Amino acid sequence: MISNKNNAKFITLEGIDGAGKSTHLNWLAERLRSHGKNVLVTREPGGTPLGEALRELLLHQAMHLETEALLMFAARREHLDKVIIPALREGTWVISDRFTDASFAYQGGGRGLDEAKLSILEQWVQQDLQPDLTLLFDVTLEVSRQRLSSNATLDRFEQEKQDFFQRVRDAYLKRAAQFPDRIRVIDSGRTLNEIQVDLEGIISSL
Repeated sequence: MISNKNNAKFITLEGIDGAGKSTHLNWLAERLRSHGKNVLVTREPGGTPLGEALRELLLHQAMHLETEALLMFAARREHLDKVIIPALREGTWVISDRFTDASFAYQGGGRGLDEAKLSILEQWVQQDLQPDLTLLFDVTLEVSRQRLSSNATLDRFEQEKQDFFQRVRDAYLKRAAQFPDRIRVIDSGRTLNEIQVDLEGIISSL
């Protein structure tokens, strides 16, 4: 494990497209800052100049499934080296909009890539580094589709059919069952206030 000042935490937000996680991202960061924490907000794929360039390819360019997975982890390796690990070492809390659970959900569950290959990449890229807390925002497919319908432009993941998102959601819930100490499932079909009350309790425990 990496050493860090002031016991800084690494928090990730996950969920299918339209689950509402991005709605709560800045609120969560501000709540942590109100508790006196230095907070860095970042995202995947992305987070670095190289990662953002890869993000454009991943969201808009058709490619082989394994190419997609490899590029996701390439962006992640850069993200860890240039952003996440240095911030944690300096005592800054990191909140990332998606991390490796998304690869298991989208490339694994959604696209059908062998989970063993993802596990090899996870170990190679991250070694023993895992988020301290993952908030999985979960909604029904009907709610997800309704929220996405208001988007003027959709990336190639958001354009996938309903059965794809069902597999992604199932894979996320499987991960949550595998790692209950790390992954907290948030019912994101409720009101903002109800969700934020839950989030307040969770972050206070950190």
